[in-house]
Amino acid sequence: MQNTNKFLQLLCLISLCLLALNARAENSQDFGDYVVHFNALTTDLLPPKVATEYNIKRSGNHAMLNVVVLHKVLGTSGKPVAATVSGMATTLTGTQRDLELREIREPNAIYYIADFGISNEEMLNFHLKVRPEGEKDEYQVQFRQQFFTR
Repeated sequence: MQNTNKFLQLLCLISLCLLALNARAENSQDFGDYVVHFNALTTDLLPPKVATEYNIKRSGNHAMLNVVVLHKVLGTSGKPVAATVSGMATTLTGTQRDLELREIREPNAIYYIADFGISNEEMLNFHLKVRPEGEKDEYQVQFRQQFFTR
C-alpha cells in the first residue's frame, strides 16, 4: 500500500511538471541531440503529499524550478538523462540568488528541482548551465518569469 501511495504521489508530481511543460511549449531549448525542458511555478500548486514527499515548502510565496534533460530518440518523446545542472536567478535590480538544484531519479524519469522564496509580481531572470552526463559541451539556458503570489 505504501509503494502504491508513493507511486501515485510521484505520478502527480511528474504529471504536474509535464502539464506545465506542455502548457508553455516555448519552455524548452533544443541542443542537437538533447532537449532541455524547464518551468517554474508557485509551490502551492503541488498536492500536499507530493510537497511533503520531496521536502518542498508548499506556499504561494514559494516557487519551484523544474528542469528535465532528454536525449532525442527517434519515434519517442526522448529518453531522460542524468546531467549536471546549476543555476541562478536574478531580479530586475540585479540581486542574484543561487539555486540549489537536486536530482530526483525515478525508474522512468530524471529531473532537477530547486525551491526558493518569491514576492508578488517579482520578475526573475533564470540562468542555467546544463551538461548531460558523458558530454563535454555545457548548454546555457536563460528565461524570464514573473510570479504572482496569493
